[in-house]
Amino acid sequence: MLAVGSARRTPAELAELLGALAGQALHDEATLTPKPGLVDARGGGAHHDMDLPTLLDSAAALVAPIAACAAAATCLPLGRDLRAVIGVIGRDGEQRMLAATGGVNTHRGALWALGLLAAGIAATGTVAGARGFAARLAAVADPAVEARATSHGSRVRRVFGATGARGEARRGFPHAVDVALPMLHARRAARRDEHTARTDALLASMSSLEDTCLLHRAGRRGLQAVRTGAAAVLRAGGSGSAGGGAALDRLDRLCRHRRLSPGGSGDALAAALFLDAAGRLLTERSS
Repeated sequence: MLAVGSARRTPAELAELLGALAGQALHDEATLTPKPGLVDARGGGAHHDMDLPTLLDSAAALVAPIAACAAAATCLPLGRDLRAVIGVIGRDGEQRMLAATGGVNTHRGALWALGLLAAGIAATGTVAGARGFAARLAAVADPAVEARATSHGSRVRRVFGATGARGEARRGFPHAVDVALPMLHARRAARRDEHTARTDALLASMSSLEDTCLLHRAGRRGLQAVRTGAAAVLRAGGSGSAGGGAALDRLDRLCRHRRLSPGGSGDALAAALFLDAAGRLLTERSS
């Protein structure tokens, strides 16, 4: 756990710390085990091209770009110029990520989410204000991106009408802020251990998110299978209960067998962990 202290910080110091908190959140999401279909300490899950060391290298590589997003938001007002700078930082961050992972896209969605949220926190000084700032910034077109650019996410948007990471950002990251984060806090309030709280936060997102990673790999049926399985774990009492643990094991086997990867929910959990840590930081900073 990072020690944040309570002394007031300059904008540059705050941006650097937000980058470190984001890197810690990505680390904590990656190491959480077991995670159905996702990379964890057991291996690559549904992925054949990545493992836990790959994700940890990627997380470390994204600390500086996310800090740079926060720093930019303290220098420029919300608008086209800031969006252009964030775009440049994001594309540089992607190259850092790919260099660290040998060309594997591990955290493109997480970089987008955490970069925008770090910018929002730096600009507004609050977690509540950050989501609105990030949503408005995400709605500004990046002047350097060509409309014909293609990706798995853009294909899924065309075929299934899913809005994906872009839509989550423009709505203020509802699955991170309104689903995963409240579940994290609720499980802690119920005195569940941190592993259970984080796992159930992930499952809460999996049970409702229209995950473009799943749609790309397995279409609507695959998405619904994961949603149903995650909801079953929570209905049985959560991952820390006997019934919930058995349901989680069934979901894990399903995801591995069918190579179903709920990567969007992994990003939502990382964002929730980041916001949770940043909220504690801001509370200490104001005291």
